[in-house]
Amino acid sequence: METILAFGDSNTWGLIPGAKTYERYPWEVRWTGLLQQKCEKNRILEEGLCGRTTVFEDKLRPGRRGITSLPILLESHQPLNAAVLMLGTNDCKSIYGANAYTIGEGIELCLNELEKYIPKERILLVSPIFLGEDVWKPEKDPEFEPKSIEVSHELKDIYSKIAKRRGTGFLAASDFAKADEADNEHLNESGHRALAVAVYKKLGEMNVL
Repeated sequence: METILAFGDSNTWGLIPGAKTYERYPWEVRWTGLLQQKCEKNRILEEGLCGRTTVFEDKLRPGRRGITSLPILLESHQPLNAAVLMLGTNDCKSIYGANAYTIGEGIELCLNELEKYIPKERILLVSPIFLGEDVWKPEKDPEFEPKSIEVSHELKDIYSKIAKRRGTGFLAASDFAKADEADNEHLNESGHRALAVAVYKKLGEMNVL
């Protein structure tokens, strides 16, 4: 059985939109769980973490830098046959002051690590869903600002160009799902279903499944 790594943030972990605490959708609702149900001959290795970034350090919540944890996970979970990489939402937070180009540089560093263990043509780079227009408001997630929304929209084009240049697969999650109105940041149940179908189809086109 071949193993596919799904490496991401809270939208891979399955955070319920608008949850007061870190409440998580059950396995059979999360897009990774739904993908697993479709992939009888593959094992989906779920590695989602709330607040995870590409390269930025969250001083309030240590251990969120994807570039730091990824090499350890890649080594410990060998052999890996493919990977789905979906990061960038948390990089849009105002504290990091990063534009889409800089976030793209961070995702490339993560791709560099993945390619040490997995052929580039078996890596699927996914640009995240767009942040909703009210995400920055106090009752939602004030770690973001209005500018964050614009940056989140720009990631699709940046990631698409990176994938084309590097020879990896590409999928825009924003083409299939959107952030729930409860927090303007996270996938709801229908979003998880739509993303699972889209990822499954794309991995098939890449001859990963």
